[in-house]
Amino acid sequence: MFRRHKPNASEHKRNLAPHGSALPGPHNDMRSFFSLSQLVLSAGHLRPPPVLRHSKITFFEVEILDAQSKKQICVVDKIPPSSTLLDVKHKFHKVCPQWYPSRIGLRLERNGSYLKDSVNIKSLAASSIITLYFTDLGQQVSWTTVFLTEYTGPLLIYLLFYLRLSSIYDAKESARSVRHPIVHLACLCHCLHYLRHLLETLFVHKISEGHTPLKNLIKGCTFYWGFTSWIAYYINHPQYTPPSFGNRQVTFATLSFLICEAGSHFINLSLVHQTQSGNKASFPSPSINPFTWLFTLVSCPNYTYEIGSWVSFTLMTQTLPVGVFALLMAIQMALWARKKHQLYLKRGTFSRWRKAAMIPFIL
Repeated sequence: MFRRHKPNASEHKRNLAPHGSALPGPHNDMRSFFSLSQLVLSAGHLRPPPVLRHSKITFFEVEILDAQSKKQICVVDKIPPSSTLLDVKHKFHKVCPQWYPSRIGLRLERNGSYLKDSVNIKSLAASSIITLYFTDLGQQVSWTTVFLTEYTGPLLIYLLFYLRLSSIYDAKESARSVRHPIVHLACLCHCLHYLRHLLETLFVHKISEGHTPLKNLIKGCTFYWGFTSWIAYYINHPQYTPPSFGNRQVTFATLSFLICEAGSHFINLSLVHQTQSGNKASFPSPSINPFTWLFTLVSCPNYTYEIGSWVSFTLMTQTLPVGVFALLMAIQMALWARKKHQLYLKRGTFSRWRKAAMIPFIL
């Protein structure tokens, strides 16, 4: 009988080794721990997930009160800090459609000055609630409409008088009288003056997008249209007499008129160029163009040339209505020039020796 051989522990280990069986032990555990440590170090520091932060935007509420009764009209809410007063007016118009933005006047105080549409709403805020006082400015028209209406009227009215309509002058007297050449020249110069204003309004001047009350348009048209009718009636009358000094006076006045018209145009171009360059605070400097050299003597040469045109037209026609109109225009433009001159002095944007506003060394 054969007995079955039971291998001992050492033989069993030798038999398992050739078949590639791994033996558990302290060495293998250390190697696994080392590999795990290397993996953690290579991954870097563990960071917590980022916390999402929502930006807080502060909205304003605008309380609009009636300037006379102090009663609340409405509250315009959810106004972003970047909004302007014009944005507030548009939202106010949505709440109260009877008042469109151009006729809405808003003030911080009841008797204060009206705020401009370009004012940032954030600059008015002392807290999240802003109180503004409302005033109805009435029917409004754009500045472009004002200028075009004021200048188109004189152009057409003068031509009506120049045609010597029978409804204005006596037909028999008009047929007997022979027009003096100065009548045709005056019509040409008058039309040239207002055509220049119309073309500059359309293509040169950068007119503000703001509005003005309708009553200002009525006053301006009454002034320009009324004086044009008075002037044209006298110059185109069949009994009109030419100037006292004849052709010499007319020639001198015509040359002076054309120079002033050209000067006024080139000055306006210089002012527009200054505005387009973005340097509104500085005073315009004379260029190589000799018509702009007047900048070295006065602050507002455009008014100087404008008055020069009407003084020349007065000498050319030698009529009282033109002289009265030129005087009134000179007074009004002198006030505008002084105001602008004081602004230039306050800014200190030109030389000290240039002290005249409109007339060199005088005013």
